[in-house]
Amino acid sequence: MKKWLVAILTTALILLLAACGTTEEEGTEGTTEGEGNEEMTELVVGASNVPHAEILEEAKPILAEAGIDLVIEPYQDYILPNQDLESGVLDANYFQHIPYLESEIAAKGYDFVNAGGIHIEPIGVYSNKYESLEDLPEGAEILMSNSVADHGRILAMLEKEGLITLAEGIDKTKATTEDIVDNPKNLQFDADYEAALLPQLYAQDEGDAVLINSNYAIDAGLNPLEDAIAIEDSESPYVNVIAVKSGDEDNEAIQKLVEVLQSEEIQNFILEEYEGAVVPVGAGSGE
Repeated sequence: MKKWLVAILTTALILLLAACGTTEEEGTEGTTEGEGNEEMTELVVGASNVPHAEILEEAKPILAEAGIDLVIEPYQDYILPNQDLESGVLDANYFQHIPYLESEIAAKGYDFVNAGGIHIEPIGVYSNKYESLEDLPEGAEILMSNSVADHGRILAMLEKEGLITLAEGIDKTKATTEDIVDNPKNLQFDADYEAALLPQLYAQDEGDAVLINSNYAIDAGLNPLEDAIAIEDSESPYVNVIAVKSGDEDNEAIQKLVEVLQSEEIQNFILEEYEGAVVPVGAGSGE
């Protein structure tokens, strides 16, 4: 009789201990330990591989100390990051400059806002055939992306270099080849290419000159400061920004993300890592 009672008590004790263990395990499920064992806030940000995702990787441990688990989703194109932001797959994206963001909002009705400017990626002119813009021949073929938001940027740069003249009084950020009033070399512009394909066309010696965004140039192993025969200066208004849905710019995690990316630590990283091919803009820029 005593053996039977001991067996019951032992079984009950084992069950009690197992239940306590289960309760403890369930109490931590779904949480991520951050500083002070606090639950982390997940923030999903879409970004171009270079330099955006690389910059975010540098910011990730800093954000983790502030309780933010930064999840970086890399993209190779300019279309999907905004579609995924609209659908809620992303909390923010970091790949586009202000004129492109504005053109996407106008064309597709996105309710997005700029949460803060981070850096500028100068566009460069690349050529395997000529060593300077002055060397371009009569009727030279100029290849550029089919992103209309970049056309005014490119044409304004070529005007500054003295190759063309644009009509007076126009908004040069929206200029097209139709706005060229003087073209002494009779340059031929071909804008039928995805921006990501331009480094490949350059490598294949297509065209006489190719206009390539620095992110794609760097990703293809080019050094914009050394390989380009001309490059946009740092006064460019084409600031790359953190884009979010309207209202989310007030989200604490988004504000912290922008604060960290505009911090001296990250801006110094940009300067040192890209040696001037990517230019930080500092806090308060890109509005």
